[in-house]
Amino acid sequence: DAVIGAVDTICFTGSVRTGRRVGEACAARFIPCSLELGGKDPALVLADADPVRSARAIAWGGFVNGGQSCMSIERVYVDAKIAEPFIAALVETAKSLKLTHPDPREGQIGPIISAAQIAIVREQLADAKKRGARALAGGELIEHGGTWCPPTVMVDVDESMPIASEESFATILPVMVVANEEEAIQRANDSIFGLSAAVFSGDTEHAARVASRLHAGGVSINDACLTGMIHTAEKQSFKQSGLGGSRMGSVSIRRFVRSQAVLVNSGVDDPWWFPATT
Repeated sequence: DAVIGAVDTICFTGSVRTGRRVGEACAARFIPCSLELGGKDPALVLADADPVRSARAIAWGGFVNGGQSCMSIERVYVDAKIAEPFIAALVETAKSLKLTHPDPREGQIGPIISAAQIAIVREQLADAKKRGARALAGGELIEHGGTWCPPTVMVDVDESMPIASEESFATILPVMVVANEEEAIQRANDSIFGLSAAVFSGDTEHAARVASRLHAGGVSINDACLTGMIHTAEKQSFKQSGLGGSRMGSVSIRRFVRSQAVLVNSGVDDPWWFPATT
């Protein structure tokens, strides 16, 4: 609030709820804002994808940073033709990862950083299990002074469950089996979020065509979270994941610049002038 009252523009990264308040406050002052907000980023694993390679990449995209990144993979749609080997590889990878406890210099998965988020994650897991979802890896929070969410792979999930539709900000990957890529695209787009996404396929041109149909600002092909690694690619956030110009690429600096045009008549009578009078 104090900053908004003192500046000419705002660049904010955070939650949808807080971002909406920032946008409303900026509108009241009539100043521009650039908002990069939350996501529930989908990964689409098409029938011609390498299931093992896809699983390894998606595990990294979902579990790195303890899953506490706006661009984390948070839901997976896998074609039924390769669902079995994909899920097996994803579960194997999840179970191979270790917590950073008792030695924070070892292991790959750190604790959940916010007490408020712990309550959300616990509630999402309990709700999903109550409604028939199964955890093939993880699924229970662990207390070690802090609170850890072991890498979790959930199946028998659908978007009516908050674990598959709302931000989790933890190491949880809900996996949903689809009949074909059309179903995957439709379900991936059926969300209030549109931050980023990923598509896995043995044919990159095919994957690019699918990517073009996704309502997301940045789409990684045969990898995850590339928008966090490649900062030259221009992108915007779709839907409630954000507002304003690209935060990536050379154009990003234009968000902080106000343009002025100075137009000069060099002495020529223009044809739209009124007729000369005497």
